[in-house]
Amino acid sequence: MSEACAPAVRATYDGDMSLTATAPFRAGATPSETTAMPPEYRATVRGGSFEHRLAHLQEETLRMGTLVLGMVHDSLSAVRLSNSVLAEGVIAADDRADEMHDSIERTCIRVLALYSPLARDLRLVGTILKIVTDLERIGDHAVDIAKTARRMAEEPLNVPTQRLAVMQRHTEWMVRESLQAYVDRDLDLAAEVIRRDEIVDSNYDRLFTEILELMERDVTRIKQGTWIIHVGRYLERIADHAVNVAERLHYVETGERRKSDPPKSAS
Repeated sequence: MSEACAPAVRATYDGDMSLTATAPFRAGATPSETTAMPPEYRATVRGGSFEHRLAHLQEETLRMGTLVLGMVHDSLSAVRLSNSVLAEGVIAADDRADEMHDSIERTCIRVLALYSPLARDLRLVGTILKIVTDLERIGDHAVDIAKTARRMAEEPLNVPTQRLAVMQRHTEWMVRESLQAYVDRDLDLAAEVIRRDEIVDSNYDRLFTEILELMERDVTRIKQGTWIIHVGRYLERIADHAVNVAERLHYVETGERRKSDPPKSAS
């Protein structure tokens, strides 16, 4: 895994869901850390060369990625802390994520129409269209978790969340590093993201078994235990979308899809 700084954009949402950006980040930074692209990467969609417009698209994709990563992090914090206010913030942020998705999609279509890119350039634009769809789905699952957290906050938490925390750590890493791999064009890091999915899957299986056994022993934990299983399932789906992002980098760089792994069917 590369520890070098990357020309990425990290953005977080504050109370009014506005975006902010600060200094460059390293692979493995926490979800709350933010970065800004170097000035030479900045451009507006209203003018400039294909390269400038592509740089703008990549910047906006990273901003959207950081937004939904923050949503995932806060939704799980809402579960762990029984914090309905935090959950409401995640739900409200979904409108911003949808707006960013639609804006990037429109810009991609405009770039395709104006420049008719070929070969790798065409794959880059097409991949951005696919990536933002995965990011939009990740945001949707964060909202699913937040809505579950809102219901759980109505009573004291009476089920363990340690296994869920393990899944959260690996899933957030996968989302963050799939975007880092895309920025760095790092196929080795992308492959590591794909491998990490097995850890998330195995931990979900353990979570399901542990919570089921707990509910069989104590019927008072059935309701919250069921909710925790749902949250684990949403995290597993988020990890699947991170795998999709990593696999799309392989397509951009090689022009071929990975043949060793079946396509993820995350919804």
